[in-house]
Amino acid sequence: MNTVSATQAAPAVKKEKIKLGMLLLKLRTFIALILVVAYFSIMAPNFLSMANMVIMIKHVSIYAFLAIGMTFVIVTGGIDLSVGSIVGLCGMVAGGLIYQGLHLPFLGVTVYFHLPMVILITLLVGVVCGAVSGFLITRFKVAPFIATLGMLYIARGVALLLSDGETFPNLVGKEELGNTGFPLLGAGTFIGIPVSIWALIALGAVAAYVAARTPLGRHIYSVGGNERAAVLSGVRVKRVKMLVYMFSGFCSAIAGLVIASQLVASHPATGEMFELTAIAAAVLGGTSLAGGRGSIGGTIIGAFVIGVLGDGMVMMGVSSFWQMVIKGVVIVAAVVVDQLQRNLQSKATLQED
Repeated sequence: MNTVSATQAAPAVKKEKIKLGMLLLKLRTFIALILVVAYFSIMAPNFLSMANMVIMIKHVSIYAFLAIGMTFVIVTGGIDLSVGSIVGLCGMVAGGLIYQGLHLPFLGVTVYFHLPMVILITLLVGVVCGAVSGFLITRFKVAPFIATLGMLYIARGVALLLSDGETFPNLVGKEELGNTGFPLLGAGTFIGIPVSIWALIALGAVAAYVAARTPLGRHIYSVGGNERAAVLSGVRVKRVKMLVYMFSGFCSAIAGLVIASQLVASHPATGEMFELTAIAAAVLGGTSLAGGRGSIGGTIIGAFVIGVLGDGMVMMGVSSFWQMVIKGVVIVAAVVVDQLQRNLQSKATLQED
């Protein structure tokens, strides 16, 4: 009797262990954030000061903007390597429109736009860059890696051409031209909270709502989960993919605007390697590189882990070379843990069957 009971109990115990393992893996990003914050709080006494927290969250918002767009792309089974270059291009577009205006040689005039129009044009540039990548992927069947790698070079090259590699400085605008107020995007506050953080809250809320509550969100996940099944069920796969790449470009444009505003200057090299940080934040937050799984909330927490880790290492005086090594280890670890979660899910499914 006892032997039979033990034999019957073994699968139940194994099932409980699998469930516990799945729970820990799902909470891994939040646990990692707590551990990182606790570590740097001990090692760097001023780490949790209000001033440092505000600066850190402003840094995190940049990564989060990119990671939110990247999440939708990865969920569909794609990848976007161009986001960093689009950040640089959009920063240069905004800087150029404010600093030197838009020269129209055939009319012999230079047009200066009001700030809302500058922002709108910059966002449109980001969307167009994403649309080009999406078009290549959906219409010509170019692999996302290749299409977005090409856009990476194109966007960076155009950013350099806009100023011959120079910086657009002192982007405060002029009253008589009606283009002042740009620095408020990066340095302004509303009820004591930086505008960039409000922008992150708004973008995150909209993206989370779309992912969880709309048909488009369900279609994005279905495309990544099983594209063939999505096609058979009537999902317009090409349109969905176009939209996610356009949204990724839009998020990159927001990041480019915020960075240029914070610096009150724009440089064509801005955003280099940001694509890897965005991918790392998304994967660390639970987005599967195989597609079909991910959440906006998890991605934002992943961005906080990356941001806290980076700022904490700076405060501790860690060499920038070691920072690159550590971030690389984090990316590899995130992918390994993601694969472990997939394996546990498969075992859990088999246990239920």
